[in-house]
Amino acid sequence: MIRVFTAYIFALLFSLNTAHAQQAGGDVVWVQIEAHPSLRVAQQRAQIYADALPDVNGFSLGGNWYGIVLGPYTPEDAERVLRVYRSERQIPRDSFVAQSNALGQQYWPVGANVLNRGVVAAPVLGDDQTQVAEPVAQPEPADETPAEARRSERLLSAQERKDLQIALQAAGFYSAAIDGAFGAGTRRSMGEWQLFNGFEQTGILTTKQRKALMDQYNEPLISTGMRAHSDSSAGIDMDLPLDVVRFSRYEPPFVHFDSATDLGARVLLISQPGDQATLFGLYDIMQTLEIVPLEGPRERKKDSFTLEGRGNGIVSYTEAALKNGEVKGFTLIWPEGDDARRARVLAAMKASFARADGVLDPGAGGDAAQSIDLISGLQVRRPRVSRSGFFVDGKGTVVTVSEAVDSCTRITLDNDYTADLISSDAGLGVAVLRPQQSLAPMEVAQLSVEAPRLQSDVTVAGYSFEGVLGAPTLTFGKLSDVKGLRGETELSRLELVAQSGDAGGPVFDPAGSVVGMLLPAAQSGQQLPRGVSFAADAQALRDVLQAAGLRVADANGAQGVSPNELSRRANGMTVLVSCWN
Repeated sequence: MIRVFTAYIFALLFSLNTAHAQQAGGDVVWVQIEAHPSLRVAQQRAQIYADALPDVNGFSLGGNWYGIVLGPYTPEDAERVLRVYRSERQIPRDSFVAQSNALGQQYWPVGANVLNRGVVAAPVLGDDQTQVAEPVAQPEPADETPAEARRSERLLSAQERKDLQIALQAAGFYSAAIDGAFGAGTRRSMGEWQLFNGFEQTGILTTKQRKALMDQYNEPLISTGMRAHSDSSAGIDMDLPLDVVRFSRYEPPFVHFDSATDLGARVLLISQPGDQATLFGLYDIMQTLEIVPLEGPRERKKDSFTLEGRGNGIVSYTEAALKNGEVKGFTLIWPEGDDARRARVLAAMKASFARADGVLDPGAGGDAAQSIDLISGLQVRRPRVSRSGFFVDGKGTVVTVSEAVDSCTRITLDNDYTADLISSDAGLGVAVLRPQQSLAPMEVAQLSVEAPRLQSDVTVAGYSFEGVLGAPTLTFGKLSDVKGLRGETELSRLELVAQSGDAGGPVFDPAGSVVGMLLPAAQSGQQLPRGVSFAADAQALRDVLQAAGLRVADANGAQGVSPNELSRRANGMTVLVSCWN
């Protein structure tokens, strides 16, 4: 059918050329198929096309460029010519319809002047009066016919046929089962892919088209240099994106592959001897690292686990499994916003992961840099801010300062228990937290029912250094005033040198009763004298808690407690409140 239509075009073109040859542009268009900066090369290429096609012309395009065109045609016939010659692979796929006003002087056929715009002078000859030939690429050979494509298709394995369906699915053209059977649905998706990519829509992919489709599908792997890697020390064989990561060091239980480009991708291989306790310990440790953001699914089974985290600009995936006394796995860290490529790289890593003989020696790497913020060379995740708080009931409800829970992705108590914000008083700067699981505090605050005496001793319990020391510290001072600097009756002024982490901690009187909660330093721009601190008093705290529907214990009015008893109460009720991004 195509050859018959082509013969029709030949006859049509002859009549068109006769009718329009004397027009200076007229209402005609052309099909531009190539352009070259060398006149000699353009003439040689025009000759090659003229041997196979009718109506080949050449015109200067300006800027020392020379175009090869077919025509002239009416716009409607130009579209037909473009479609048919593309499908027969006789002209390049990027050929297009050009207007006459884009063409200048004519250089092919030699001496022709169809548009009456003059003739391009012949190329300058060499000293021997012969034209110097330049290398000329030959036209791309014709692709397979549909019959030939179907024959080559029969040679595909079952997996190769499934791979083509997977690639079509990934490109958005196929949504049915991946079964390797090329039924009507697969044929339709193949035809749609062909049309989208400028091929003739036959529904049967040629060998070249199958390669083009798989190259598109595998482009994420090709662009990242995905290839096999074997690590005999770790006993792991798998494919890695070695164009974007490079081996850095061994720090058991990890093999570090740091970023090799500005993409920022990283890979860890996990290898260590151990048992179920080792696996579970690794699961817990990984979640404390910056490379595993807080948000994301995680699953732990009796002999394996997976962790996924998304946030802070990265997406992290970790899997590890226990087998024959060895824990092995990997972590992939990838930048956010590149999900399609990350998914393909991760799938290839998962599919290729294989255990081999060997496991990293846990005692190796003793000369690595040491820091309480590092675990095997990886940065431990730190909260954005940590403050103090204290338990106010037997279920583990905590009162703290508002700045400890402002704009947090996650709130934790003592780094281990996730809590929710249930109430707050913005004016006072107080927040009330409820742990997601019920806790059983060792001590619960007993709020004083009496106003403290001026110049009486007070003690603040708090995590002065935001949890670095692992336990609350006690800071001693005096009650300077029972109101704020501006007469606020819900505040007390303390003579006490506090640290930022102490904010939210309970303020005790000598009897061990809680007379208030330490507030953070005011952010008013004023520099107060050293040792001036403020606390929300017991009655103000009681009002906030009652408004939240909570009942609190009142102090029994004891005369005094020993330093040891005060320390025991403070340690039992004071809690580290952390805000995580």
